[in-house]
Amino acid sequence: MTELTWITLLPPFVAIGLALLTRQVYLALFAGTWLGYFLLNQSGVLPSLAEALDGMLAVLASPGDARVVMFTLVIGAFILTLERSGAVTGFVRFLERSRWVTSGRRAQWMAWLVGVFIFIESNITVLVAGTVSRPLFDRFRVAREKLAYIVDSTSAPICMLIPLNAWGAFNLGLLEGLEVDEPLTVLLSSIPLNLYAITAVAMTAFTIARDYNPGPMAAAQRRTDSGYVDGIELSVHIDQEKTAKPRAANMILPILVLVLAMPAGLWITGNGEIFAGSGSTAVLWASLAGLAVVSVLVLAQRIMDLDELSHTWMEGAGRMLPLAVILVLALALGSVAKTLGTGDYVASMVGDAIPLWLLPLAIFLVSGLIAFSVGSSWGTFSIMLPIAIPVAAALGAEPALFVAAVLSGGIFGDHSSPISDTTIISSLASGTEHIDHVRTQLPYALQAGAISAAGFVLLGLVLL
Repeated sequence: MTELTWITLLPPFVAIGLALLTRQVYLALFAGTWLGYFLLNQSGVLPSLAEALDGMLAVLASPGDARVVMFTLVIGAFILTLERSGAVTGFVRFLERSRWVTSGRRAQWMAWLVGVFIFIESNITVLVAGTVSRPLFDRFRVAREKLAYIVDSTSAPICMLIPLNAWGAFNLGLLEGLEVDEPLTVLLSSIPLNLYAITAVAMTAFTIARDYNPGPMAAAQRRTDSGYVDGIELSVHIDQEKTAKPRAANMILPILVLVLAMPAGLWITGNGEIFAGSGSTAVLWASLAGLAVVSVLVLAQRIMDLDELSHTWMEGAGRMLPLAVILVLALALGSVAKTLGTGDYVASMVGDAIPLWLLPLAIFLVSGLIAFSVGSSWGTFSIMLPIAIPVAAALGAEPALFVAAVLSGGIFGDHSSPISDTTIISSLASGTEHIDHVRTQLPYALQAGAISAAGFVLLGLVLL
């Protein structure tokens, strides 16, 4: 298939539509992938099925994608080992004794603060905030969907606003590859113009302060108020006599190591340059380091022997297997969508007839549509930055505004998409059904997107 037409939009849109209608995310993603290969090679129904299966295997053939899947399984082992070490209970009791988290609103602020201060990697931010906060949300009867929204809205946006991480390294590499003058300066100059990231974080704070629960979130909160939690229970029910002594240190030390190991991994893999490091390698190393530390604590405190510990690792990894499958399917769908030219087709819809002052808005919206369709903000950055930078150069304009529009749109679409890995991990970390998280988060994302769109119109009028 060589010609770019609206048909290239079908695979991601069919997957998204089926996921929302049927709540069967696995089947929806696979159906989209199957349709993608059917359209790509036009080889028939059964041959395209075989090609879709090969496409899934090809995901694992990519070292970067394979590391992301492995990270998912390692984090599952890490979370379960933390829980069985008495870490979560100990940390919750520590917060109670400190008299800081004494209400549902304060539990929400804690999740928000964790998201803001752990800016090393979006998935680590989500998992740390979700693991620590979920027991407190349940205790104070705050909807888990609200937790999923908070951790999702303070992960990628914060990583973009404080780019001392793999996000910064990736985008800096793209800008250098596009031969942008002083790429680090351009990236840093785009931060105050990254309207969606700023709005998403601010709206989350407003939501907590004013107890703002639009539409589906209000229904989720009413259900939680009644004492019913409809979610995925990641915690393990252990007999009382086997429960480890609660220790806050068992939570603090492993997470501290996990957070610090991320920039260390970027520095090592980048040969002394943190922005040149491998994000997927660094995040895998960080998760393994965190798992190693909590495992040593468990053995030293005689909470488990080595046999019990290894079984805990396998059980925890197994609990994350559904997420790993979803990630593989989402990556396979994104790959076939890229081959079909879905992103290029959407980008081509920005024609030469658009007024100059509307260009930042157009770039923001097209980037959002691409990210929503393929479920990847990084994929969107790699598609749209090579388009936006030459436009800025042709106009003789400073590229920071165009870079900010691409980054904002990528995060907006990724934040709204049911097939985004960050959205999926936010659901799992918070213990809520994935589609429930998507439905309850979408009104917030659309409102933040509308505010950002209006802001890019104003910036276009003022700066261009």
